[in-house]
Amino acid sequence: MRLAGGATARRTAERLPQPSAHTEDLRTGTLRLLDAMAFQRARIRRLTLTAEDLRPADEGPGTQLSLDQTREMRLCLEPVIDKLNARYGHRVAGPAGAYRKAS
Repeated sequence: MRLAGGATARRTAERLPQPSAHTEDLRTGTLRLLDAMAFQRARIRRLTLTAEDLRPADEGPGTQLSLDQTREMRLCLEPVIDKLNARYGHRVAGPAGAYRKAS
């Protein structure tokens, strides 16, 4: 992380609790890490994340069932959004919360 004054900060995050191929899990881990750093008013100029120990999906332990239907629906939609963006260009589609409301 590079801050406005040129200072840098480096932290190592914990591993995800289970293997994942979903953006939401990576986002949640990143936000936890930023919360743990407890910067009050720091102006972050650059944030670099590095993922390590990646493996192909077919080598994973399988799929864990979830009782959170809302999260499952978002995770099912994620590959469809990825295909739309690959076909029509980056950021054509995304989570509804990422777009500004029409006025």
